[in-house]
Amino acid sequence: MNTFEILNLSKPLRQAIDDLGFERPTPIQEQAYPVILSGKDIIGIAQTGTGKTLAYMLPILKDLKFSEQVNPRVLVLVPTRELVLQVVDQIEQMAAYMSVRVLGVYGGTNINTQKITALQGADIVVATPGRLYDLVLSRALQLKEVKKLVIDEVDVMLDLGFRFQLTNIMELLPERRQNIMFSATMTEDVEVLINDFFSAPVKISIAVSGTPLDNISQEYYPVKNFYTKVNLLLHLLRDRETFHKVLVFVSNKKSADRLFMAMEGIYGSETCIIHSNKSQNYRIRSIRQFDEGKNRILVATDVMARGLDMAKVSHVINFDTPAYPENYIHRIGRTGRAEEEGKTILFCTEKETPFREAIEYLMAYEIPRLEFPEEVEVSTELAPEERPKNKEINAHHKVPDPDAPGPAFHEKKAKNRKTNLGGSYRREVGKKYKKPRTRGDKNQKGKGKR
Repeated sequence: MNTFEILNLSKPLRQAIDDLGFERPTPIQEQAYPVILSGKDIIGIAQTGTGKTLAYMLPILKDLKFSEQVNPRVLVLVPTRELVLQVVDQIEQMAAYMSVRVLGVYGGTNINTQKITALQGADIVVATPGRLYDLVLSRALQLKEVKKLVIDEVDVMLDLGFRFQLTNIMELLPERRQNIMFSATMTEDVEVLINDFFSAPVKISIAVSGTPLDNISQEYYPVKNFYTKVNLLLHLLRDRETFHKVLVFVSNKKSADRLFMAMEGIYGSETCIIHSNKSQNYRIRSIRQFDEGKNRILVATDVMARGLDMAKVSHVINFDTPAYPENYIHRIGRTGRAEEEGKTILFCTEKETPFREAIEYLMAYEIPRLEFPEEVEVSTELAPEERPKNKEINAHHKVPDPDAPGPAFHEKKAKNRKTNLGGSYRREVGKKYKKPRTRGDKNQKGKGKR
């Protein structure tokens, strides 16, 4: 069994790793460590939950010397505010026995407060691209001394529309730098970014997206509609011992709110919710309470599906079957972290069946089907998006009558036949004061006097 001893870490890093309780590096950590330490550009294609943050931060921290300079030397870009907070927390834990200043910047908070903090100096900046770009434009942050650039979950950043900010940030960075990129998928957009800014990168591929993780069991229930899904979920969650820490993914914010209201009446304080319409403080509090075990159930949209590290999630329940197969992979990656056993259950209606089949095709794996429990009520109530559209087949439409008289025509009244002369002011002043001479007229007059 490999341990962290093979990485020849410094004493402060070994102490921090011992405190965190990690015994051996994951494959991505073991393979990425020597490449990053060598200073080469690297592309890591790794499934979510494989320890990517540790993979790039261990060699960076080992190579980072003490400095009092104001401008950052390491820049880490991540797609969401929650990921910024999580990565900052992980770096601080790894650097517990080192003198390293870590700064997290993200949108949704007062930019002036972040400007003041940034001007005080930092060794490592963890940021979302949008807020970082704003701080650079205001000169609160300068990137001229960045030696290492890390872009984590780059495919998500491109999906969220951060291409413009990413491109501009990379053009502002020094040419002599190390580029470190991690992604769960390799898309054409990611390839373009690599070709434009990376120099002969080393590619490492671990647990490529689309392969089901061996330590996660997958099952699905055929379900009639939204409210039947609600009944099934409430039924399953009664087993508090088995479902002791459950992450429920819903496709959109309206459905998430609707589900949360249905659950709150039964499970009350056991339930919390997170999506992009919630305030920053609410989102942070929900994540913290769920992670600490104060809330047993967390209802979330896909804003939570990438990168967030939740400890010991017993089940991931896909309340809705995601339309994009890769989102399913990232969702289920929230359980079975650090090679622990995980379980995931998918609810699938007849309309969602093509989505499930696309997921199975991507994974080359058929998800086992479970029989719908007889004791669970099949609801006849439909959610707004499930209700049929009312079309009045026999509705009468007004058809123009070709024999009907046309629009009326009559002569203008006398007062409306007057010509617009421009108003009395213009007329009277024009009589009193002749048209002013132009500069050309004056010149001609002057010439005549000579």
